[in-house]
Amino acid sequence: MHIVVFTDGAAKGNPGPGGWGAIIATPDGRVSELGGGSRHTTNNQMEMTAVIEALRHLRHAPDKVAVHTDSTYVIRGITDWIRGWRRRGWLTADGKPVLNRELWESLADLVAARGRGGVAWHYVRGHSEIPGNERADEIATEYAAGRDPGLYDGPLHDYPIAIHDVPEDTALPVRSGKPAAKQPAYSYLSVVDGQPMRHTSWAECERRVKGVKGARFKKAASAADEAAILTAWGLPAKL
Repeated sequence: MHIVVFTDGAAKGNPGPGGWGAIIATPDGRVSELGGGSRHTTNNQMEMTAVIEALRHLRHAPDKVAVHTDSTYVIRGITDWIRGWRRRGWLTADGKPVLNRELWESLADLVAARGRGGVAWHYVRGHSEIPGNERADEIATEYAAGRDPGLYDGPLHDYPIAIHDVPEDTALPVRSGKPAAKQPAYSYLSVVDGQPMRHTSWAECERRVKGVKGARFKKAASAADEAAILTAWGLPAKL
């Protein structure tokens, strides 16, 4: 039993107008969306703010927190780089002041307050059809544009996003000289009103599920993956 959190940040121009978004699903079956904006900020600042505000919102919740973010900057900073920054008096390895120090200190205090192991960090690739990440990105982008995204606060069973639909592998990508090639989709699956459907493109799938309460969707990488997803949803393995 743990709290599931998705966060994201955006900045137009970087620096420029920005926004942040966070989604919190608690074990008692409630979902809260948070968000905000700034007239002049950076993408990294908004990514950090999203996590900070989510943890502040949960400061009195005793459960462990699983934070899902597409920011390697946030995860590597809070789990690795911050130790060296502190040893050097908040200087980088080349002697320059650490950017966003106040945000890092706020985030570190919130993580420390939850105790050892109280926050687990999960990397999710952005714009890869992960429902929680897509919605957090939408909230951040809307605030960056000065629009109201219509934040949800209510029971999980009425929430239209499959917030617990996350990939099995949420480890940080291995650093190498070349970025990993994005795995092509075998198919896209959706379920609306209990009726499953296979799609050949994300655009087709999105048209079916967008704005529909309780809709589910996911990308399948292979025939076996497709069967596993359908089975996990309690449906026949073949459509």
